[in-house]
Amino acid sequence: MMNGFLDRLFKKKGLDPKSICLIGEVNTGKSTLANRIAVDFTGKESFEVSEIPHETRDIQKLEHVDFQVGKRKLDVTLVDTPGIATAIDFREFMSHGLSEEESMERAKEATTGIVSAIKFLKEIDVALVLMDATKAPFDQVSLTLLGALELQKTKSIIVANKTDLEDAKPDLIRSTFPHLKVVPISALNGDGIDNLYQEIVSVA
Repeated sequence: MMNGFLDRLFKKKGLDPKSICLIGEVNTGKSTLANRIAVDFTGKESFEVSEIPHETRDIQKLEHVDFQVGKRKLDVTLVDTPGIATAIDFREFMSHGLSEEESMERAKEATTGIVSAIKFLKEIDVALVLMDATKAPFDQVSLTLLGALELQKTKSIIVANKTDLEDAKPDLIRSTFPHLKVVPISALNGDGIDNLYQEIVSVA
């Protein structure tokens, strides 16, 4: 009953429902960007951020975000996903103060989270694929993600994050993927964020 009411409410408001998913390698700034979007459109942070790798181990959602850019209005479900990795070393968690037992459990949870994130890609409208602009693009796990998204014909935007750092090379990412939309940003200080919002509404 409540779901039906909400559906009618948002249709009445004329909002276009879209799911926007942030996905990428570990520590590319997904949760930081998710919080910046949340603050810009809802006024408050909604996602956990941590220096510990794989801190996001479950898919997190923020539903019914009134995402308006210019005259375009979207009813957005914003999705933050666990960081993607090809391997997880439990000893990395121990370096952050966790016991061996806690680290083993964290590694298991992180592995489950990665599988869930990849499966979830089939359910989204737009993928924001975050890449660390300080790293060479052909060394990043995102290559596999981009291939999967192209096969599924999912609309995607590469977000070249961390442009606030001196060694950032967003142009290298852009030249590596000339057939895809690449938007350089700093999720930390907000540089380029308005350009990203414009690209989101243009492809959604």
